[in-house]
Order: sequence, then C-alpha cells, then structure tokens
Amino acid sequence: MKTQHPSDDVLRLVLDEHADAQTDEDVTSHLDDCELCQSRIERFAESSHAIRESLRRETMSGSLALDTPKLAEPTETAWLADFAVSFLQPTDQPDAIGKLGEFEVQSVIGHGGMGIVLKGFQPELNRPVAIKVMSPHLASIGTARKRFLREAQATAAIVHPNVMPILSVSESATLPYLVMPFVACRTLQQRIDTEGPLPITDVLRIGIQVAAALAAAHRQGLVHRDVKPANILIEPAVDRTMLTDFGLARAADDVTVTRSGVIAGTPQYMSPEQARGESVDARSDLFALGCVLYAMATGRPPFRSETSYGILRRITDHPHRPMRETQASVPIWMEHLVDQLLRKDARNRISSAEETQRLLEACLAHVQQPSIPLPSEVMASKRPHIRLAILLTVLVAASIPLAAINLWDRSRTTKPPVIVTRPASHPSSTPSKAVGPDFALAAPITESVWTEPTKNESSSLTEIDSQLELIQKQIESLQRSLEVKESP
Repeated sequence: MKTQHPSDDVLRLVLDEHADAQTDEDVTSHLDDCELCQSRIERFAESSHAIRESLRRETMSGSLALDTPKLAEPTETAWLADFAVSFLQPTDQPDAIGKLGEFEVQSVIGHGGMGIVLKGFQPELNRPVAIKVMSPHLASIGTARKRFLREAQATAAIVHPNVMPILSVSESATLPYLVMPFVACRTLQQRIDTEGPLPITDVLRIGIQVAAALAAAHRQGLVHRDVKPANILIEPAVDRTMLTDFGLARAADDVTVTRSGVIAGTPQYMSPEQARGESVDARSDLFALGCVLYAMATGRPPFRSETSYGILRRITDHPHRPMRETQASVPIWMEHLVDQLLRKDARNRISSAEETQRLLEACLAHVQQPSIPLPSEVMASKRPHIRLAILLTVLVAASIPLAAINLWDRSRTTKPPVIVTRPASHPSSTPSKAVGPDFALAAPITESVWTEPTKNESSSLTEIDSQLELIQKQIESLQRSLEVKESP
C-alpha cells in the first residue's frame, strides 16, 4: 500500500468505516506518508452524505449526545446544525445551539473537507469567534488530525494583517478545533463565481495583499502550498484581504515535504514542481499567486481539464492560454506580469513575494495615475512580435511559387507558367514593406515575366489572385493585432 494509491471506492469504504480490518490498517498506514490520498479522502469528506453517515454512526454508538432522535433529509443548513448539536454541550443561552468549551455556539457558517465552521461567542472577552471543528470521521485518522493541528501551529507563527490569526486551539477534545476571529466576509472564489472577471484595480489590490501575506509567511520559512481563491477571504467593510487555511503549510526545509514523492494541494493552482511531487519553496506559492491573478482578471483559472490528472499534465507540460485571449480587456502589462509568475521553471519566475508586491503596487499607482510610469519589469518587448511578422512575411513569399505550381498541377494544363525573374531596372528606388507598427522590411524589387496563359491557365491564375488577396488580408489583420498588443 505504500507504493500504490488506494482506489476511490476503497477510500470511501475506510471513510464510512465499512472496510475490513486489514484494508483499514493498510490504508491508514498509507495515509501517513501520502499527502495526495490525504487530500483525496478530505474531498470525499466534504460531501453531505459523508457527514450524515458519520453523524449517524456517532449517534448510534452513543459517543455523541444528540437531541434529535434521527436525521431526516433536511436542507444543508438544518443537517449541519444537527451535526453541530451532536457534539456540543447543552447551554442555557436562548440564542445558542450549544456550548463548546468556553464558547457559546450560535450557528453554522459552513463546512469543508476537514470539518465544519461555527459562529461562536466568547463571554469572557465579549467577542464573536469562528470555530473550525474537525469532522469525526477524520479525527480518528492520526495523519489527518496532525495536519489539522499543524494549521494552528503554522498560522500562529505569522503575525500579519493579511493572515487570518489563530486565537486558540484544543487538541485534547474528542473533536479537535481551532478558534479564529469572526469576520463578516466571503471568499475570493465566491466573488469570482458571482461577478466573473474583476476590475483591474480590484485584481491589483487583492493581489498586493495576498503577496504581502505570502511574504510574511516566507519570512518565517513557511510555504503555504495551497494558495487559491477559496483560501482568500475578502472583508468588504474595510476592503481587507486575508489568506487562510495553512493546513498544508510546511517549513521550507521540512524533509517530510517530499517524503512520499506525491502531491498535496488544489490541482488548478499547483506549481509544476508541486504537481510533479518535487520539493517546493516560496516560488511555488508565487506560481499559485499568478494563477489567482489570472483567475481574478479572466474569471477562470489558467489550467483547466475534465480530470485532475489532465490539469496536472497541462500545468507541467503545456503553456497557459494568454490572458488577453480569454479576456481582451486585460492590459498587456498585466498579462506580462502574470506570465512571469507562471513560468514553468521556478528559477525564471519573479524572485520573491516582496518583489511581486512591489510590482503590483507600482502597477496600481499607474492605473490610478496614468502619468506614473509602469515598472520596466512588466513592459512587454516588441521584438517577439516583430520576429513573428518577419517570419510570416517570409513564409508568404516562399509560398507563392509553390501555390502557382500546385494550382497548375490541379488544372492539368500542358505546361506550367514560366516565371523569369530579373533585377528591377531601378534598384535605387527600392521601397520598404511595413510589417509592424515600427518595423519596415526592405527588399529589392524584382520583375517577373510570364508566358501568355491559356484559357485554363487564366482560371488558375484567378484562383492564385484570390489566395494572394486572402493572404494580404491576413497580413493586415496581423499588423492590426500587433498594434493592439503593443498598446498599454
């Protein structure tokens, strides 16, 4: 089991406690080393069915006290509340559904792969809190329990306004839980799902704050490894962004990062090295930040496929689709900045989160005051476009004689038209052919003498003229697109 991943069916059997003793032991041992399978089993645990089944088992075993006799098929809010009540202590507060330690629990905020999040109140300090409680079917798995608690340890080491802090942690309880400040906010993923592509000013403001949070984590030697819109909270009242969910965070020099040679994280926002199961450092988070910037600006992540494996292959082996092809309103300098973050080789990316933050701040200053110049690092070079235009011109020139011969062969005339090329009588008046906004291709003009075409050959020449006209339109279209690409 150490070298072969268990199937989805086997993981579900273990999660539902329907596997035999040997299978359960083998899978549990495998989970100790395999972070990929840890992520898989947590995704299965996100489903309402998994939580309902867990609640039914705990209720039937008597390990949890449940005020309601049984679960029906209620709405999501109702069954999550039932789940919460099942492990809470009774309370005499009319506005609370139960008590957890010193906290009065008022409602259920939501749920995820690791458990549910509750809204609570701390009477001693007179403040609202958010309580993240681990699901019982994961709390029994040692590796998952350690990973849950590692989030508290990792986050506690980072003190920064753009990082969600951990106020306290309880690991001795039947179900471990973390306590965080309660903030009325929504995730960046929810905003993208609702609004689609965000205004460029919002993209930059959010990006600046996420980069600042990553810089703070990296200064502590921590790599987040799961930067994604769902882990970015937006507080609208003060326009603040907070990075959360450090459950995958590891010290940069932690040897267990690559112990199993597998992956952990969300596939669409992984770096190539993370997708290959290699060791990662702070530059992996920068790739993920590039994916987040891309998603904010275009409304979709840069790498998409129907399967997780397909996404991983695209991340490691294929370039992302240019941002301006997905969303034409994205400025060329923004596309160029994101391209630098999404380079496959980590050595070629922007050097640090601090540098990324600086570039984003400079770009925001330019957007707010266009007279402020953009940083040179985000200015796209014109040379690639010029080389492309030259190449197209050369290819078109080379294709004309071939097209003539091909059309003659198709018309089955007795002989091909004879092309005799000789120097122009006035070479000094050589014109230049413009192929780009600031580039002209100078070439000697030649004169071509054709034999008198037959009737059939005239038809073929008409077809040549049509194709040449089409090529000319394509060249003009390319030139217009180059002019658009070069404009900021």
